[in-house]
Amino acid sequence: MEGLDLLKKDWNRQDKNQKHLSQNEIYPMLHKKSSSIVKTLFYISVAELIFWILINTIPLFTSIEYREKLNMVYGSPFIFTAINILSYGIILLFIYLLFKSHQAISVTDNAKKLMKSILKTRKIIKYYVLYNLTLAFIAMSIGFYFGLTKNPEIASKLYKITNSEKLIMLSIVLISTAIFVFIIWIFYKLIYGLLLKRLNQNYKELKKIEI
Repeated sequence: MEGLDLLKKDWNRQDKNQKHLSQNEIYPMLHKKSSSIVKTLFYISVAELIFWILINTIPLFTSIEYREKLNMVYGSPFIFTAINILSYGIILLFIYLLFKSHQAISVTDNAKKLMKSILKTRKIIKYYVLYNLTLAFIAMSIGFYFGLTKNPEIASKLYKITNSEKLIMLSIVLISTAIFVFIIWIFYKLIYGLLLKRLNQNYKELKKIEI
């Protein structure tokens, strides 16, 4: 019996050593993967910002008709500029927060701290996506409203149609806006969602290590 007890103790000791060894091996891998994912998210957000800036500025400087339509919708080019500065400022804030998250993950040498950094990064991305979807919905709604009311030709036609026709037009506008926002959501789901899923898997693995 004494020999059996000694053998059990030896097995338990081996299991603990093996578990400790596996933790030491797994943590650096999860740390490296998490840092790489956050870095990718950061680069994507920067690329997205550059893309939207180009989309908005190229027609502004190359098309007189585009500038005239903007003046008609917003009443003044300064209002349009102010809205863009505010929008890009908020996006830059998200990018800065992502950059700080990447730095925090890169220098973390503790599993609990790494888990907290991962949770923080997930929140930043979720708020970032929610902000962009909300902004897209508001921008589309405002664009349709001003496009229908400020354009003299369209506005004159609106006065002649019946209430039921106006209701149909409003439904088309809402459906079009919803489809546009849905397409953007799919884009974020495919790109950001996939990376967040991997980051979440890393979080679950780290939680197992802590347990």
